[in-house]
Amino acid sequence: MLEKDKTQKNTKINIFLLPALFLTCSAICFFGCLEKTETPSGAPKVTKLTIPEQQATQIVFDALADKDPSIRVNAIEVAADTRQIRMMPRVRRLMVDDYVPVRFAAILAVGDMQYSFAEKIVKVLLKDKEQNVTIAACYAMYKLGHPDYIKVIQKAAITAKNQTVRANAAMLLGKTGDKNSLKYIYRCMQRDDSDDKVKYQSVESIAMLGDERVFPELLKMLISAYADVKIVGIKATGALGTTEAKNELIKMLDDGIPEIRIAAAEQLGKLKDKSGEREVLDVFKMGLAVGKNKQDRERIYVLTALAIGQIGTPKLKEYLPQLLQDESKRVRLAAAKAVLQGRLKK
Repeated sequence: MLEKDKTQKNTKINIFLLPALFLTCSAICFFGCLEKTETPSGAPKVTKLTIPEQQATQIVFDALADKDPSIRVNAIEVAADTRQIRMMPRVRRLMVDDYVPVRFAAILAVGDMQYSFAEKIVKVLLKDKEQNVTIAACYAMYKLGHPDYIKVIQKAAITAKNQTVRANAAMLLGKTGDKNSLKYIYRCMQRDDSDDKVKYQSVESIAMLGDERVFPELLKMLISAYADVKIVGIKATGALGTTEAKNELIKMLDDGIPEIRIAAAEQLGKLKDKSGEREVLDVFKMGLAVGKNKQDRERIYVLTALAIGQIGTPKLKEYLPQLLQDESKRVRLAAAKAVLQGRLKK
């Protein structure tokens, strides 16, 4: 179903970005020994923050205002993935950012968090000139309790001429959890004019919806000659989460590329399997990032921080303080995500 990969190995991996890219804030006390949050129902919640949690929170807040749009996208994703309701007023402001990927990510965060305070802005963005923004707004409306908007996304998945729109539509359908959308994703994947980006995203979305018929396509991705395709395949295999899928992830712990092993360890961690702990520890004990160029070093440490967040063993968490102080903003954000994920699991 998917085209064969070329024989040349590609080890350059694009990570920690949303697929196919991505008002006045309330006065809230964000830092210090106490954190005050407010839920959409208005009920306040006050809890204690540890020093690493304070650092992590500050890192994400700073990144939400970063001049680099890709950093803002990453920060929005971290805020949503770690359920940081106190950050949503600032995310809401980014729904009208100048950069489409930032608007896209912010709208998705509103949907994922079911942040009803931003619904009026979402309704305005339903008429945005950029189709990626309008389908993101439809997703947010769906998550906010308006189910009919999913039809717009389904239509985009099978009719959009723009490949990025098509891939994003497939991704959003996977995120909805609506298994009735499977037929649209399959049609999206099977279109002759869909490029690899669309097909790989469709495979992941089908896996997210738990359809085991996609397993043969996952296997093709896991043996790809391209490292970035393997990474996507590993993530999709983790999303499927079956016993067979888990066994394939365990096999990936023996891959010759460190990034592949670490990505597999992260997905196993999501499945509550800590067998990838050693591969992540090796990053520090064997200095796997030492001597690498800046981009490769950053990539390894980002993946490592994300894996620590999912596996969460005491041995691994000992390395988070140094990653929180890394020279790379993306590494610091990934470490902040790990710290805040640990807080969610308490």
